[in-house]
Amino acid sequence: MPRTRPPASADLSLLAEPLRVELEGSLERVLFHNEENGYTVLRLKPRDKPESVTAVGVMHSPQVGVGLKIGGIWAEHPRFGRQLQFSSYEILLPATVEGIRHYLGSGLIRGIRRALAGRIVDRFGEDTMRVLDEEPERLTEVRGITPRLVEAISKSWEEHKSIRSLIMFLQPHDISTSYAVRIFRHYGTEALEVVRANPYRLAMDIPGIGFATADMLARKLGVETDSPLRAEAGVLYNLRGLVDEGNVYYPLDKLLEKSVADLDLPEDLAREAVNRLRDTERVVLEDLYDLRGFQHTGVYLAAGYHCECGIVRYLRRILHSPKAARFENAEEALNAGLSRTPVELAAGQIEAVRASLRDKVLVITGGPGTGKTTVINTIIKIFSARKGKVLLAAPTGRAARRLSETSGHEARTIHRLLEYSPTDDMFIRDEDNPLACSLLVVDEASMLDNMLMYYLLKAVPLGATLIFVGDANQLPSVGAGNVLCDIMASGAVPVVELTEVFRQAAESSIIMNAHLINQGQAPLLGAGEGRLSDFYFIRQEDPEKCADLVIELVCAHIPRRFGFNPVDEVQVLTPMHKGSAGVTALNARLQQALNRQTLFLKRGERRYFLDDKVMQIKNNYERGVYNGDIGRVCHVDVEERELTVRFEGNSFIYAQEELDELVPAYAISVHKSQGSEYPAVVLPLLTQHYMLLQRNLLYTAVTRGKKLVVIVGSPKAVHMAVRNDKPHRRFTWLAERLGEN
Repeated sequence: MPRTRPPASADLSLLAEPLRVELEGSLERVLFHNEENGYTVLRLKPRDKPESVTAVGVMHSPQVGVGLKIGGIWAEHPRFGRQLQFSSYEILLPATVEGIRHYLGSGLIRGIRRALAGRIVDRFGEDTMRVLDEEPERLTEVRGITPRLVEAISKSWEEHKSIRSLIMFLQPHDISTSYAVRIFRHYGTEALEVVRANPYRLAMDIPGIGFATADMLARKLGVETDSPLRAEAGVLYNLRGLVDEGNVYYPLDKLLEKSVADLDLPEDLAREAVNRLRDTERVVLEDLYDLRGFQHTGVYLAAGYHCECGIVRYLRRILHSPKAARFENAEEALNAGLSRTPVELAAGQIEAVRASLRDKVLVITGGPGTGKTTVINTIIKIFSARKGKVLLAAPTGRAARRLSETSGHEARTIHRLLEYSPTDDMFIRDEDNPLACSLLVVDEASMLDNMLMYYLLKAVPLGATLIFVGDANQLPSVGAGNVLCDIMASGAVPVVELTEVFRQAAESSIIMNAHLINQGQAPLLGAGEGRLSDFYFIRQEDPEKCADLVIELVCAHIPRRFGFNPVDEVQVLTPMHKGSAGVTALNARLQQALNRQTLFLKRGERRYFLDDKVMQIKNNYERGVYNGDIGRVCHVDVEERELTVRFEGNSFIYAQEELDELVPAYAISVHKSQGSEYPAVVLPLLTQHYMLLQRNLLYTAVTRGKKLVVIVGSPKAVHMAVRNDKPHRRFTWLAERLGEN
């Protein structure tokens, strides 16, 4: 039976708008401070109150003794009582000699401790602050201060003034202290001047600050809507958004058209903005030609252009280098390998193994049940028999674990394979420090985006045989590019397509229907009626009732009839985020039905409860957690505003400000499911999803289920998806570049 969370009376307080208050006093004690994100718990001694209060919020370098003015709302902590949750603060400079002595002696300024602060104040008195601001060289008049120490004190004082001024400037414009700290780290002591001169730099340079925020700030500072600064930032923002949709570049005329409409700009101003972005090397413009001649001018983000051209350069280098593992008698090696394989291979599989012995780079593609795993294992045996070093990799942790299980050899994520260094923010493996192998097999290659493929190819040794294995009919990568299909279309790399579905696999209705979909035929929607099957279709045209059915299936019917755990083994996939049968609404309902815990943190509109199923939505190289990884919340610390998430045995702490990296994962988009398999999949499919109803989306969703797939929705929507074999075009020029002689 589905579990429900008991009503919490404390939640009712969220319905009322809390009253904002301001307190002024001195910072009495720092109970907790996180250097990375600024999260702080402190005790404040108000000027007009006899007792100290606890305050929590984000603050840069809190120091005991400083004067503070904080603004926020009162909240009742279940364990620690009443607290002021502050969203703004101001450091108040002391006016008295004793206040200055206490302020400087707090440790706020590097190089000044309590005894030295006393000597400085004894020498300069009430003029101390002015001396620090205007005549810091006079500090040498104080015993124990050398010219070198003056330099260190001056630098620290300037940094302190800069961050304080920046925070005070940004707070009225709803830019949080945590972002102010990030801005200061990026620009240094010039941060305030940079932001004042061009607030749009925030959107262009600082991750997490969007164009809308920068635009609002610019308007308040009096920047005109037709300013070249606004045009430049807006065009770049649009291009980045298009890259986020999967495009490697975008045609210049289409980018100008979109920017003119979105930003309400004259076309000549938008065109000038593109040219300035090119001149400052933020974008690259290239006239793109194919066999028919000039096509259009492409606008690339500089990094995207570098990756696309780099893929071509490194792939050609590998293709044209001698093969390290040479087979003088390839047929003899092939026959020896086949004799050690416990099953008889089909003709297509044998050709794939033969090609691996002959070719330097190879693509092996095929749908479910076509024997890709058997081919991989046979190739591994042949290369291992020659004492060749074999490496296996996949884009995601789940795919790597599955490859390890099916091959019996260790497989790693590509990030682990390339040895990402969080300290240096780079991969240790590259052309100067390549991987050591004679064979590299990359599974689930359809998930590779341009950037990851670029860094992988950089690290492949010249003599290695490189094999990409995947299903080209699935959705393309979440990141920019369509690498596997582009390589196949280029003609530069041999391709073996496995098409024969083996008898045991053909007995599965999931696999049978997946192949029907791929061939442009409707799946057999009545296949599961009246008998136990692994594929069912439940007709329901109404979106609200469809959502109700999904909840009932996940929480009650599937666990009862098939024995699957509703959280760990059943995954809801849906084409869209919005709507009653979309990711957001279904997650909210499933979270409420499946998780009875009441301990939670809140970030924006989302709540993260203890035991929640969550998904990482950004690559976090430092933690080694990547976009699409699913974990469980195993600890919530309300006092320190952080929670701990366990991903496949590894646990990581997320501060409240970092929760934007996590979303509930009871329901996820079909795109986010790539590379993963689940015991059971439930898929709502309605005509309201028409914008995303494509054959490769339906095919990808169905092939995610290992033991059970249930589609709930409209037969018309299923037929619409099957008929639409023209997926949304991604603008990439990789196939054309690779195909050039």
